[in-house]
Amino acid sequence: MAAPAVENAAVSALRSVMLRFRQAAERSGRNPGQVRVVAVSKTKPVSLIRQVYDAGHRRFGENYVQEILDKAPQLPEDIEWHFVGHLQSNKAKLLLAGVPNLALVEGVDNEKIANHLDRAVSNLGRNPLKVLVQVNTSGEVSKSGIDPSGCVELAKHVKFQCPSLEFSGLMTIGMPDYTSTPENFRMLSECRAQVCKALDMAEEHCELSMGMSGDFEQAIEMGSTNVRIGSTIFGPRDYAKKQPD
Repeated sequence: MAAPAVENAAVSALRSVMLRFRQAAERSGRNPGQVRVVAVSKTKPVSLIRQVYDAGHRRFGENYVQEILDKAPQLPEDIEWHFVGHLQSNKAKLLLAGVPNLALVEGVDNEKIANHLDRAVSNLGRNPLKVLVQVNTSGEVSKSGIDPSGCVELAKHVKFQCPSLEFSGLMTIGMPDYTSTPENFRMLSECRAQVCKALDMAEEHCELSMGMSGDFEQAIEMGSTNVRIGSTIFGPRDYAKKQPD
């Protein structure tokens, strides 16, 4: 009998991540079904995404508009795409028109982009689009995201002034070396408490998207409902192949 084929490295990595994910969810006192894993596939080819899809994963994220526009039409329609990070307002209509199965925009960081997304959704006749408000919890000038002091007002704007958007929660990126991970996560949780009080919204209905390859287990233990994992699943990114946004 022939030896079984060597399992694809990304599929093997996904299985390891999902085991760690389930264990972290259980440590947090939650059912794993209350937390989601988004496989962030930026700079990775469609063939590699397809292998992870064939292993049963359905949630994928991209950071660049041109990449998701190129990849989404080549992949199955039941993928739940997330656009992660800063989105230029002039790309909102292009993104929504080109990715009918876009499930969530994780990166609304000002009223202008919220308004552009709202108009684009309305003009395309799509169902309301779920969005997360991006908060700059690390205070880095290079990072997108609204200052924590402005998260309530931006959430109010999305909730009450953008009828074609569905305010679904908050997201943060945090420090690249994870040195301030607990502080960043605590700050986002505090922002959620303020937002939910202002919107008369139950905290369990307000997402917290925080945690990436290096800190997703801690993020889950601290209340994250959405972790974004790229290099741990797909391997190091090749930024020489990055598509212009």
